[in-house]
Amino acid sequence: MTSNLISDLSLVGTVLAALTDGMQLLAILVAALMGMGLVKVFDYLRKRDADKEAAQIVERAELEAKSLRKEAAIEAKELALQEKDRLERENNDIRNALHERERHLDKQEDAHTQRSEQLLKQEKMVENNQRRLAEKLEDANRRQKELDDLLNLERQTMHQLSGLSPQEAEERLLKRLEQELVREQGALILRHEKQLAETCDKKAKELLITSVQRFAAAHTAEATTSTVDIPNDEMKGRIIGREGRNIRSLEKATGVDVIIDDTPGVVIVSAFDPVRREIARISLNKLIADGRIHPTRIEELVAETEKEIEGEIRRHGEEAMQEAQVFGLHNRVIELLGRLKYRTSYSQNVLRHSIEVAFITGMLAEEMGMDGELARRAGLLHDIGKAADHDLEGGHPKIGADLLKRYGEVPEVVHAALGHHDDIRPDMPYTVLCAAADACSASRPGARRETLDRYIKRMQELEAIATSFSGVRQAFAIQAGREVRVIASSSDTTDESSAKICRDIAKAFEEQLTYPGEIKVTLIRETRVTEIAH
Repeated sequence: MTSNLISDLSLVGTVLAALTDGMQLLAILVAALMGMGLVKVFDYLRKRDADKEAAQIVERAELEAKSLRKEAAIEAKELALQEKDRLERENNDIRNALHERERHLDKQEDAHTQRSEQLLKQEKMVENNQRRLAEKLEDANRRQKELDDLLNLERQTMHQLSGLSPQEAEERLLKRLEQELVREQGALILRHEKQLAETCDKKAKELLITSVQRFAAAHTAEATTSTVDIPNDEMKGRIIGREGRNIRSLEKATGVDVIIDDTPGVVIVSAFDPVRREIARISLNKLIADGRIHPTRIEELVAETEKEIEGEIRRHGEEAMQEAQVFGLHNRVIELLGRLKYRTSYSQNVLRHSIEVAFITGMLAEEMGMDGELARRAGLLHDIGKAADHDLEGGHPKIGADLLKRYGEVPEVVHAALGHHDDIRPDMPYTVLCAAADACSASRPGARRETLDRYIKRMQELEAIATSFSGVRQAFAIQAGREVRVIASSSDTTDESSAKICRDIAKAFEEQLTYPGEIKVTLIRETRVTEIAH
């Protein structure tokens, strides 16, 4: 019983164990089925969400595409409207141009029609005139023939009455006519010459007075100084330097002579070239202000001053050109014009004198109906040779004419520069006007500050040097000292010795005098033979 119970219990346990295992399997199956179901459910839900999202994306894409199509259609319509407007405007412009061309052609056609009608009328008038002229010519020929017949008859009658041949009568008539014409011609020429001289003199005075009154310029001219003030006499020693090296360096760099004498507080700068003298003066002032005076510093300051003076010369030339209203000058001519700022003639500044001559010449030309601009150009450049007369040989008129010709100036300007001192025969009217304006500018009261005593003294010095030579009888300084005429004795000199005397006088002027430009020496020797017939 006990064993049965045990076996039964074992069996029950086995059954329970089997049931337990079955329950586990069932639970596993159920769990697996539920997992599969959940997966399918999840897949279904995911797929439904994906389809829904895809549908939304497609719907949005369709909306965007529809919007883009609408915008594209609007833009296309706008472009079409713009293109249509442009084409319409172009068509309107072309249509207006065609209408304008058509109106122009209509006007031309009307003009041609009128011209044709006028030509037809003129042709008819010409035909009528030709017919009338032919009739008058025929009548004139007929009358001329009648007159010729009458003259021949009268001539024959006169020849018969006078007893002269036709040749003798013609010669007597021509001789009488010639005598009468000569008398009348001489009287007429004298009368017209007198009237012309009076008219020209009166007109010239009126023109000069009017031109000088119209131009108001400063009568007092600037004077170029050649002295430099120093603070004390100790500065003179510093300027000279050890064994004179400083003053030699300054003279070598500037090309001037520096004169240091016993005059207190002054150093004198001497040079024929006014530009070099001005460079030396400014450089010396800079050295005195700087205090460092030695050869290297002198060369540096002189080079710096030369550049400054070059700029100043260019500026003065351009200002003078603008003031005189003369344009288109060569760069070299402008520089030469600026150099005249530092040049004086008898204490009159040459640049201011040239500007004044330019205005007076221009106003004289305008009063006479000539080219005022060309006249101002000739007046402004007439003394340009004075800017280079220290570097070139010859008088400033010839030097200026050569320079102006070299730099492309017109013949009127070149001739005015060459002949404004009446050294040559004036072949052009602008030369005469320039010479008159030059004389007016130089003779203004106060224009040239040189006194009469100094002028006479300079003339006497020239004549005294010339007459100091053996064989010279008389000497005359003319043209403000630019020329000296020497009269040599024919008994004390020969042709060969007179040439040597003329050369010696010119050398004496060069050695003993200081003057701008040149002095022309003309020696005259002649032999006169006189006999008396009893």
